Amino acid sequence: MATPKQPKHNLLDDTTKELNEWTGEAKAVEIHPLRMFSEVFDRHTKNDADAIFIAGTKATTPPLAEVSDAPVKPWLFSRVLVVLLVTFSLLLLLFYAFKNERVLPGLLVMGSLTVPFSLMIYFFEVNVFKNVSILSVLEVFLLGGVASMVATMFLYTLIPTANGTALWSAALIGLIEETGKLLIIAWFINHLQLNYIFNGMLIGAAVGAGFAVFETAGYGMDYGLVTLVIRSWQAIGTHTLWSAMVGAAVVFAKDDYRPLTTQTVLRPKFMRFYGLAVLFHALWDWHVPFAWLDIFYIHQLILIAGGWVVILVLIEAGLREVRMLRQAGIPAEEHAFLPLP
Repeated sequence: MATPKQPKHNLLDDTTKELNEWTGEAKAVEIHPLRMFSEVFDRHTKNDADAIFIAGTKATTPPLAEVSDAPVKPWLFSRVLVVLLVTFSLLLLLFYAFKNERVLPGLLVMGSLTVPFSLMIYFFEVNVFKNVSILSVLEVFLLGGVASMVATMFLYTLIPTANGTALWSAALIGLIEETGKLLIIAWFINHLQLNYIFNGMLIGAAVGAGFAVFETAGYGMDYGLVTLVIRSWQAIGTHTLWSAMVGAAVVFAKDDYRPLTTQTVLRPKFMRFYGLAVLFHALWDWHVPFAWLDIFYIHQLILIAGGWVVILVLIEAGLREVRMLRQAGIPAEEHAFLPLP
């Protein structure tokens, strides 16, 4: 009698299955980056872009019955990225070709802004509930970014670190900075009464993007354009992603859409994804004692890939949440437009 074939397993499937179990579903998540970004190279009109940017108002927030649970295919973020990259490139031209040092402040701003801001737009597109306006996101980006830095600096005064690259120091830095951002992310999510995974990821990404922009601008001012460029491309997998994880964790901690409390943050769903963000941050800052990992930024590229795997699993969990809400028949008034005062 033939032995039935055992299903094949690989590291990616095992990882996504474990992460997905944390969100409440015990199966692997299929990762299809080409499908997700399939519309990036399609032709889109200005009206298509306008339709995305006007989401989140009283007139444009769809009822829950009309919220799509189809695989997300964001594209507008790529157009924003191109505009910012061209602007940064023109500033570099002015600086190097025409020796115009007056453009240095602009280089610092645009170099630090390009990737985090584009990523924030990505999460804005991914929010299929379309219940948070771009104006609200920009306010969270600016105010939340600065406020999270203030919270972090305050925590640093309470918990001094050596600010080094040893594992223990990197772990402490990751814990402090992710906690500082957590405080602001949780405040915005509570204040705006946001309840969905996609909402949490968007608010987290906006706070993290703001934090990344201001931090990178400071490093660029201290260490020059080479550091600015390196930190800029690496931003594709740092603060914005980590904070999106934290935002999702905050939503997981909420009890039946009620405000977050100190008790609910002890829930395993929250602790796992918050701890994961801290771990990614710590591993990023850690000077790994393997020289080969420094070749072509292998260390950072591994962490970037890992961070995106977590984000894609959370996106799948967000789509599953849409389906569950429909099946549960959540009243329309619970899926309301939530303006930012």
